[in-house]
Formats: sequence, C-alpha cells, structure tokens
Amino acid sequence: MTVRDALLGRPKDFRVVQSALEHSAEVALRVENVRVSQVPGLFGPGSVDALMEAIGPAGRPVIARFLKTPVSAIRPSGSGNGIWLSGALDCSGDVLRIRRPVIWPFPPPAVVPLYNRVKASDTPLMHAAMVTLLAAVTNEADDLPPELRHGFLPRIEALRRLHRPRSLAEVADPAAVERLALDELAARIVAAGPRVVARGRSTVGDERAVIAIVRTLGFELTDHQVNAFAEIRADLASPNRMKRLLIGDVGSGKTVVALLAMATVAEAGRQAALMAPTEILARQHYERLKPFAAAAGLRVALLTGREKGEARERLLSALADGAVDIAIGTHTLLQADVTFTNLALAVVDEQHRFGVQERQALSQKGDAVDLLGMTATPIPRTLVMATFGDVDVSALRGKPPSRQPVDTCAIPLDRIDEVVTALGRAVAGGARVFWVCPLVNASGTQDVAAVSDRYEALRKVFGEKVGLLHGKMSGRDKDTAMAAFARGDTDILVTTTVIEVGVDVPQATVMVIEHAERFGLAQLHQLRGRVGRGSGKSTCLLLFKAGLGEVARARIDTMRRTEDGFEIAEEDLRLRGEGDVLGSSQSGVAPYAFFDIRAHAYLLEPARLLSRVRKP
Repeated sequence: MTVRDALLGRPKDFRVVQSALEHSAEVALRVENVRVSQVPGLFGPGSVDALMEAIGPAGRPVIARFLKTPVSAIRPSGSGNGIWLSGALDCSGDVLRIRRPVIWPFPPPAVVPLYNRVKASDTPLMHAAMVTLLAAVTNEADDLPPELRHGFLPRIEALRRLHRPRSLAEVADPAAVERLALDELAARIVAAGPRVVARGRSTVGDERAVIAIVRTLGFELTDHQVNAFAEIRADLASPNRMKRLLIGDVGSGKTVVALLAMATVAEAGRQAALMAPTEILARQHYERLKPFAAAAGLRVALLTGREKGEARERLLSALADGAVDIAIGTHTLLQADVTFTNLALAVVDEQHRFGVQERQALSQKGDAVDLLGMTATPIPRTLVMATFGDVDVSALRGKPPSRQPVDTCAIPLDRIDEVVTALGRAVAGGARVFWVCPLVNASGTQDVAAVSDRYEALRKVFGEKVGLLHGKMSGRDKDTAMAAFARGDTDILVTTTVIEVGVDVPQATVMVIEHAERFGLAQLHQLRGRVGRGSGKSTCLLLFKAGLGEVARARIDTMRRTEDGFEIAEEDLRLRGEGDVLGSSQSGVAPYAFFDIRAHAYLLEPARLLSRVRKP
C-alpha cells in the first residue's frame, strides 16, 4: 500500500472529544497515578477485563473498564504514569467513570476520525500514522489544471480535513469530499483508458426527407428534441465516428429523433438500421415509422426471426442491393447473411439490453458506421457509460405536449374485488386496460399472482373482452393479442412485463400492476408509461400486498409522487446502489470511497478535464 492509498482511506465516522466534564459526553482527560488490575469479565465465565484506577482533574478518582482485555494489553501499567483517556463520561457520582475507554500517549484531537477495520484501542496509532503520512505529502505538487483551481480545494488541504479536521464544521463541509471525489473519478477515467476518437465518414443530408417527416408528424418537436437532433446531425457530419447515447423519459420522443437521424443518412444515399430488443417493439417501430418515412420517399423494411424462405431472401437481397433505406429488426440483423450495401448509422433501442459485442456487431456491418444508442433508463448504468466509455450523451427532458399526465393510486390487494368492479365501469365507458402480473404461471413456492390465473379470473367476469399476452407465446400469437387489443376487440389485456418497453396503444388509459411491490422502480415507471399516450385521462393502479418493506414502500410512494423519469431514476439509484461501474452489476454498492453519482454528477466534465492532464 502506498502513502496515497493510505491517505485515501475514508473514515467511517467522526467523534467529537471535549475537555469539559459533562455527563454522557465524549471527553478527553489526563489521569495520573494509574493502577491496572485484572478482574472477572462481564461476558461470562473465563473472560477477563482490565480495570484502570487513576486520579483525574481536580483530584477526582477515575475508573475505566477495558472489556475482554488482559492487563498486559494496557500500556502504561505502572503507577505514577500520566496518560490521556478518551471515552463516554459518567460523572453522576464522585467517581468519574469512562465507558469505551481509549488510551492516548498524547492529547486526543478535538475531532477523532474512526476507520473501518481499526479497533478503537488502535485509534491513537492510526491518528499518529496519518499525521506522519500527511507530513510526507505536504510538498507534493497538485496537478489540478488552472481552470479548476478556483473551484476546488488543494488536494493536501482536502486530505488534511479528512484525517485531521479541526471541527465538525469542517467535517460537514462537502468541499474536501468533493475534491477527493474529483480525483477518484479522474483516476477511474484514466484507468479505463483514453477516449478513442475513431475516424469515420462525414454524412451530410440535404434536409429534404427531414423536412417532409417533420411536416407529417402532426405536432411540434420539443426544444430538447430539436437540440438532440442538432447534436446527432453534427456528429454525422463530423469526420469522426459517432458514439452517442440518447436518453429520455418514457414518451419523451426518442424514436422521432432517431428517425430524423436515419432520414439524414438516407438523404446522403446511405443506409440506417434500427435494432430493438423484442419482436413486439421492432414491429411497433416499423408500423409507426413507416408512414412518416413513406411521406419522405424513404424505403423501410422489417427483419425479424419470423421472416422465412423467399420473403426473407427478397428482403436480404434488397438490403444488399441498397433498395432499402432503413432496416428495422431484432437480433436477426446481426446474422452473418444480413449485409448492407452502404450502412452508415446503427441505432440500438433500449441499448442497455444488448451486450457490448452485440452493439459493436451491428456497427461492423458497414464502413465506419456511426452508433446511436437509446434508453429510457439513464441511471445507473448509462451515466456510468458516459463517464467511462467513449460515449457522448444527449438528454430529452419533459414530454411532448400531447402526452397526458397519469393519475397513480396505490391499493391493497385485499380490495381487488373493488378494482375489478371499477374496471367494469371504466370498460363500459370505452376504456382499455393493461393488467400486469409478475409471473406467467403459478408457483408453488410463491404467493404471487400468475398471468394465466388472472386471465381466467377476469374472463369469468368480462368474457371474450379479455386478452392474454406473455413472453412464452409464439411471435404470431403475441401479434394477434396485441392487434386485437389495439383494435378494441379486447378491452383488457392481461400480460407480463413483455409490454414494459415501447408498446404504444394510445387508446389504453388504465394500467393495473398486481403485486407492485415485486417490481423495481424503473420497471414500474416503464409499465406506467404504456398509458397516457392518447387524449384520454389515464390511471395507474398499484396493487400491493399488505406488510410492505421499507424499500417497496419507498418505490410506491415515489410512483405516486412524480412522473419525472429522471427523478425516479435518481430515487431508484438511491434505493438500489450505483452498481459496479467498471463491470456489469446493476445493483449493490459501487467500490468508490468518495464519488457518489447522486451527489457528484456535476463532476463528470471536470473529471474528464483533469484526466487529460494525468498520464495512465
């Protein structure tokens, strides 16, 4: 372990030590005439304690008991030696009694840092070591670039405040942790390797298709959409390859921005591909984007695992010959026999659902292909990727004016009969309902609703107006179920989280999530995003089992409080932990001592700047 490593060990807590003799306070006092004896321990037969008797301030007797400690471990032990003691004071009588006593060879500091894996009795040794280490780096040069020096503490001062704070006010001041978080984040960026700027191809369109699409949309683009498209278009025009991540809340309009980017590529005589994680989502993208693309004279094709035989061969031939401008599909786009004549842009929807190799495989189907990822779950992993990967970020905040707010209610499961009755009234009034269950089939070990059981129960009430959709169904059966619901042939679709991403049925105005306590916060938000897409008032009902735990209650309270996906993502991060930022963990506590993305997101750019002046 280096000196720097030791100094970057963050105290777990701080203890204020005072000289005034107040009952129950943490005090420091000098004692004389020390006598130590061994006495039977308080932890049962065979245990021993060391009992110290001494003379303290104003000649008052002092007694300190060291639990489970032999006399030989108490230094100094001879009478007449003056030492310092710290601990919690009991001065209710004439005798000063010290609980949790610690012996100091020198006066304890006013604020004592406490460290992990350091016993209380070794705290004085740790303090002395830190004093020595701080002295060793006092004259070390600070590599903070000039443009950052006025905004951050010098590193030595930050370390001093960390290990030798003069007051609780210094401990509470975030400036020291902020500077060390900056150093820590910059070190991670350096360790991850330099940002690689790969040579690409400049793609510049004539705006003909873009203008035609915008005129066909039927709504005005938001400022965030306009800005995001401008950033993407600038990347496409650059001679360097684009690696950009488009993040945005559910319904914020990411797909429209992606379409405009793909149209720009097509204007230049090149091809674009959009890859989605599920067949349902791929087909939905195809159906939604095709009319807009057609209005701009663009040719769009859909390729999934369902296309077989001659139909597949014709499609592959069209891609290879350049007869298709935009290809939309699933993992099928990655297959070896799928080739493009001039692929220039790869768009990966819900990119966190694909592995790094899969994203790269699509971009390798052309020469210097630009890459655009999209996600509605920006935290925790996407901010991490933006920090440590060679990825730029565009963010869409807010929603288009056409999106309606969703009224969210939490209802105990024992009132489910009332919910069914209320749904009957809603369906009679023309509503369409998603009913989401956590399982496909009932489990003998879990008291959780299964989609198959709920489907049968609701059919007994509503008959043929109830549809069923889950991931174990064939692709055609899924399409049939979704189409029937979209047409209004069924009013209630009982389903699993297969509808979590991208499913768009504007007529759906009610979302019921059974056993909401079993879903993550980001998942709940995604599911709620399936309603509120049309002009009608929408409602989300969170059915929960009694006896909610603290985390589950916090999730449901957050859902009731806000629809802001970025706020929800922050809360999800707080509840779940940051994840292992250099690995693929999605939960747990990241191995950072100082950097906390919830508090220090603003340090991303300064850390990148600092990383440029540091050599790997």
